[in-house]
Order: sequence, then C-alpha cells, then structure tokens
Amino acid sequence: MKTFFILQTHFLKHYHFSDPEWDGEPLGEEPRGEYKPREAKETTETERKQKIKIKLRNGKEREIQSMISTSFWSADGKPISAEDFLNNLFGELPKLFKDEEELRKLWSNPITRKALLENLESAGFPKDDLLTLQKLVDMEKSDLYDVLEYVFNGDYIAMTREARAKAAEATIFALLNDKQKEFITFVLSKYIETGVDELDQEKLPILLTIKYQSLEDAKEILGDVANISRLFIEFQAHLYKQKVA
Repeated sequence: MKTFFILQTHFLKHYHFSDPEWDGEPLGEEPRGEYKPREAKETTETERKQKIKIKLRNGKEREIQSMISTSFWSADGKPISAEDFLNNLFGELPKLFKDEEELRKLWSNPITRKALLENLESAGFPKDDLLTLQKLVDMEKSDLYDVLEYVFNGDYIAMTREARAKAAEATIFALLNDKQKEFITFVLSKYIETGVDELDQEKLPILLTIKYQSLEDAKEILGDVANISRLFIEFQAHLYKQKVA
C-alpha cells in the first residue's frame, strides 16, 4: 500500500466518384490540487495568438503566430524554418503570376486554380504546407487565396470565407433561376464550412449527389452536364471578385 501511494503521488506530479462525363478536366482522471485546466487553456490560446514579424528578403515583413510548432521541407527535401519557407514562397509567387489581378483570375476558375496549386507543389510548396501556413498567418477561416495574396502583398486584408460568400451572393444570384440559386447556396455553405476544396471540379459530382441523391436527379433539376459544369465554374468568378472595403 505504501508503494502504491508513492507511485500515485509520482504520477500526479508528472500529469501533463470517377465518372468521365463529369471529369472535364484514454483520458486519465483530472489531477487534483493546484492544477487548473480552464486557466491553462485560456493562457495557451492567448499565447497562440501572439505573433512575430518575419522580414522578407526585400525588407518587407509578414506576421506569423509565434506559438504554433511547425516543420517545413525545402524542394530538395531538407527541413527548413517557417521563416525560410515564407521567404522561398515569397520569391516563387512572382514567377507564377505577375499581380493580384492575375492571381484572382487563376484562382477563380477551378481548372486554372488546380494548375496553379500543381505548379506550387512542383516548386516545393505542397498544399499541406500551404494549409499549415494558413494556420501560421491566422487565416483558417479565410481562403488559401487570401494566404497567397498576403504573402505576395503584405498590405492585403483577408476576408473570411463567410464574408466572401455573402458579399458575392447578390451578384451571383442576379444571374440564376431559383433552382440554380438553391444549388449554389448549398455549395457556398460547404465552402464556408470546409474551404476551397469544395469548389474543385472533381468535387462537383459529389456535391450533386449529396444535394439531389443522384446525378440523374440533379440533371432533371439543373439541366445537362455542360450546363451544370458551366454554372459551377462561372459562379466562382464572381466569388473571387470580392475585396475588403
């Protein structure tokens, strides 16, 4: 019994679909004593939001969160710091688009957006690393588009996905009938919830199946494949025209 008590005390001290038609292109007990999980959580969250400034090669600065542990890899497979990753990405982006307008044009079409992301991955910036960077720059509720804009242009003010969708609704819906509005509203809700992956062309058959139970039912309501694909692509151009006022 004495041995069990010693071990228990020691433990408490150390508690811490592929359809060608659609392809187109054990929790322990809560420790006792002075441990206060609520206060510890609040402190951690406060620290997580603390930011540090990273100076880029051109002398300009970008801010990242200081308390998120990260690991990045260079194009040649070597581990690099967040500062190096950000600097490397800053140097690569002008090779892929010349200005904000060209980035918006590339990103607003699912086909050219996919090509841009593939080019970034080939240059050593895979999507998983870009998503990690999205957390570092505190834009998890925004779009990867906003992350690239921020790195490219530090004066850029990001929009949340929800704000972007709401700002675009009037313009988008003015061009649609009621059935189309219902579908695009559904797509936007998924975009707000999950992110830009919901706007990938490969995701269209899945979204239609979730919304209408089958692709045939979707075609009965929205029209043939060509019309649905055009609707899905064209509404995105209006989505990314939005800017922070």
